[in-house]
Amino acid sequence: MNTIRWGIIGCGNVTEVKSGPGFQKAQNSSLVAVMRRNGQLAQDYAQRHGVPKWYDNGQALIDDSDVDAIYVATPPSSHREYTIMAARAGKPVYVEKPMAMNFGECQEMIDACREAGVSLFVAYYRRSLARFLKIKELIDSGAIGDVHFVSIALYQAVRPQELDSSNLPWRVLPEIAGGGIFVDLAAHQLDFLDYVLGPIVEVQGLAGNQAGHYPAEDIVTGTWRFESGVQGAGAWCFNAFETVDRTEIVGSKGRISYSTFGSEPVLLTTRNGDSEFAIDYPAHIQQPLIQTVVDDLLGVGRCPSSGESGARTSWVMDEMLAGYRKHSTGNSERPTM
Repeated sequence: MNTIRWGIIGCGNVTEVKSGPGFQKAQNSSLVAVMRRNGQLAQDYAQRHGVPKWYDNGQALIDDSDVDAIYVATPPSSHREYTIMAARAGKPVYVEKPMAMNFGECQEMIDACREAGVSLFVAYYRRSLARFLKIKELIDSGAIGDVHFVSIALYQAVRPQELDSSNLPWRVLPEIAGGGIFVDLAAHQLDFLDYVLGPIVEVQGLAGNQAGHYPAEDIVTGTWRFESGVQGAGAWCFNAFETVDRTEIVGSKGRISYSTFGSEPVLLTTRNGDSEFAIDYPAHIQQPLIQTVVDDLLGVGRCPSSGESGARTSWVMDEMLAGYRKHSTGNSERPTM
């Protein structure tokens, strides 16, 4: 095999620019089939993107002998189902983030892929973006000395579509998303910190719904400790009056400040002053990570985002939301490692 032929399950908005074209433009990769439950939308996507086949049934796409690997781009509520289906068919999986509804589902996905002898990757694409690799390089090179702590501040105003109680977006419906916007966005922030600073091993958190516009949490605060001893704290508020997106990694010799979702330059501050690193995002933001997945499957490289690392991020978020989930559902069960 010298080309990985991909099938997409769930060709929604995220696949239009962020990911879909990446499977066509990555080296030794091609997109041969797409699936959406609405067959007309699947056919439309296939025609617009030059994809040979389309389906309205996930199992049919998985069973297609021309498809070597599966990209699951549905909402989190069906990640587990489709991943296990693909594993049972002997096909590796690249699944959207967050990896699943909770850590327990992540474990089931990992076990299914391990038993089937297939690879499992998660779309935490910041692990392969030049902007974030620069941050990793600064930390690894000792530019800020020994890392002591991390702080995250992410605030956003309520969006108009989140005020329509009769037609709420799925990202604020816990039964589909596993939580709210915190789960959607903090996942990227926490996963990248796992990549550059190692696993988080201790977590505490508080969550609530202050504005009452939708069922999911709209505010979360948390503290955590990395295996290395580095500590962290974060606040995520989605009913604020302004937009703030700031992460700081502080060490014995300096500080790195950056936006996770914006394009502002990465800022390095030391006793010698400030240095800025302005690094653009690629046109198809997932393409660099997709390339590592293809290389991994072909045995010529390694993808930095695995099922195991993706599950760790889900566990961290589960721990921060555990009290809120218990209060809102009456379920006292907590995920275990």
